[in-house]
Amino acid sequence: MQQTYEECIKACQECLEACNVCFDSCLNEENVGMMAGCIRLDRECAAVCSLAVNSMQSGSPNVKEILKLLVKVCESCGNECNKHEHDHCRKCAAACFTCGEECKKLIA
Repeated sequence: MQQTYEECIKACQECLEACNVCFDSCLNEENVGMMAGCIRLDRECAAVCSLAVNSMQSGSPNVKEILKLLVKVCESCGNECNKHEHDHCRKCAAACFTCGEECKKLIA
């Protein structure tokens, strides 16, 4: 594993955790129907974060392409989470934006 991946892997793992917490918390909100978009993007972002971590740890030749995808997914998820006032959504948005920024450093 390249040392340059360490910060990105950490950000991806934190984002994955924040997305999972947000997803689970959204399911417990009073009006869960209004949270459908957030839930969908939380799941997608968590899945792509996991893929990105695995690709960086295994030295995949497709790391940059996966990170480019993750930048887009993190932006979408972060923007959706920012539409909601819930603390878990705000924390998830922050983690998504941080993850996206770390990914951008590696694909620049």
